[in-house]
Amino acid sequence: MISPGIWATVWAIIFSIVVSAIAIGILIYPFFVQWQREQLMAQPFPKHWLNIVEINLAIYNYLDLEQQKQLQGYILVFLKEKQFIGCLGLQITEEMRVTIAAIACLLLFGDRKTYFPNLRSILVYPSAYVVNEVVINESYVVEERLVARLGESWTKDQLILSWEQVQHDASHWQDGHNVVLHEFAHQLDQEDGQAEGVPILPRTLDYAAWAKVMTAEYLQLCDRIDHGKKTIIDSYGATNPAEFFAVTTETFFEKPQQLHQKHPDLYELLQRYYRLDPRQWSI
Repeated sequence: MISPGIWATVWAIIFSIVVSAIAIGILIYPFFVQWQREQLMAQPFPKHWLNIVEINLAIYNYLDLEQQKQLQGYILVFLKEKQFIGCLGLQITEEMRVTIAAIACLLLFGDRKTYFPNLRSILVYPSAYVVNEVVINESYVVEERLVARLGESWTKDQLILSWEQVQHDASHWQDGHNVVLHEFAHQLDQEDGQAEGVPILPRTLDYAAWAKVMTAEYLQLCDRIDHGKKTIIDSYGATNPAEFFAVTTETFFEKPQQLHQKHPDLYELLQRYYRLDPRQWSI
């Protein structure tokens, strides 16, 4: 018969081994994920996917060959890691998945290899969808109302899109509106768990410059909207700093010449962040 003291020692050894294995697994996991992503990025890009990208991403052929190769790799990883769910009977197709991924992955060129880490599932509705929204009116009375939406980004797990709107935006690239760019910009902003118009930046000292430029530009937009003046940045950007970042991301990619001309400091800030210069895309 084995004495209780020996059993206690055995269980202590087993527990120590399990804890050590878990600790090693936690340490190794990020390297495994990175290795897996590198393997995916090295794979050939399916020709029928490339055809979808060339048709539905207006700026693709204006990217240089290295950028095209990078984008293809981002798409391969994105589609491996994210789940697409059709809503209201919508059947998810390869065109939907590849189109959404191609547009979203434009935001990853700034060496953001985390691939929207909070996002697990992308819910796609056939068209605008209706939600029950709770608001407080001017009299501080809580009201419930039905609101039609084209997309939204959640801090945890999910992002929602209207496929009809995605298609419209893909075929009207220069109108300054793009629901995929908008909602995935929110994902960048929400990566630290908060939506405040400040994504994770490469260096600590970058935050001061970000705050200076974005605050000044946000207040300027609010002022112009209050005085009924025209602006190339959509008025929805005046809602709050989080929406301002998402809206200016749309403007940066779709109206780069105008944004640079009217708001050079803002354009240069976003150019440094996204590490792309859309002015070179002569669409």
